[in-house]
Amino acid sequence: MDITLALDVNAVFDATRPEVVIHTAAMTNVDACELDPEACQLQNVVATEHLVQAAKRVGAHFIHLSTDFIFDGESGPYREEDAPRPLSIYGHSKLDSERLVMNAGLERWAIARTIIVYGIAEGLSRSNVVLWAKSALEKGQPIKVVDDQWRMPTLAEDLADGCIRIAKRGATGIFNLSGPDGMNILELVQRVGAFFQLDTSVVTPVKSDSLGQPAKRPPHTGFVLDKARRELGYAPHGFEAGLAVLKEQLN
Repeated sequence: MDITLALDVNAVFDATRPEVVIHTAAMTNVDACELDPEACQLQNVVATEHLVQAAKRVGAHFIHLSTDFIFDGESGPYREEDAPRPLSIYGHSKLDSERLVMNAGLERWAIARTIIVYGIAEGLSRSNVVLWAKSALEKGQPIKVVDDQWRMPTLAEDLADGCIRIAKRGATGIFNLSGPDGMNILELVQRVGAFFQLDTSVVTPVKSDSLGQPAKRPPHTGFVLDKARRELGYAPHGFEAGLAVLKEQLN
């Protein structure tokens, strides 16, 4: 269905009467959002409003995916209750959609915030930083990688597990669901290279502002995972263990 069309959304909800909705769809290309704020608003906020209203009508538990980009990255890692301060149109759109979910009067809602999701699936609409790094290093061509953005990359299976745990427990509120290991993007690429035994001498460290990207990125995010571990039993893979899952899938 086209989730930007309320008629489409309502038709599907009427036909299926879902008990749980896990809303993962979004315009997530941060620079594309900065260059086309109308499309970003439509896909990330208006579409969420359609889904929220339909979920409210059928009494579904609404689980909404969000992002570390709602923070300014000045004091990460962040807890669920820390005050958001987005730097980009994308970050603002995801914060606006979070507030929609919180204030809609849903019977049950949850927000699952995550960071740099990596994994493999059929027909991915776009790549992710781990697959990009592996591919770039395999080609052996020089690449520039930022060393001033710190993140906690998340294996797709761990994020899925966290969402399913929220659904099965009927859990409500905000949950941080990321990987447990923090690193800057340069270190991430180097660890991918080391794991797959690829030469990383082709990598040149650069600063974010040298890339001329339209959207500003938060320098240091990451999440404190204590709440998800305690209330959901969330136990994400360490980075190399996540790469091992990915490698097995690729094989």
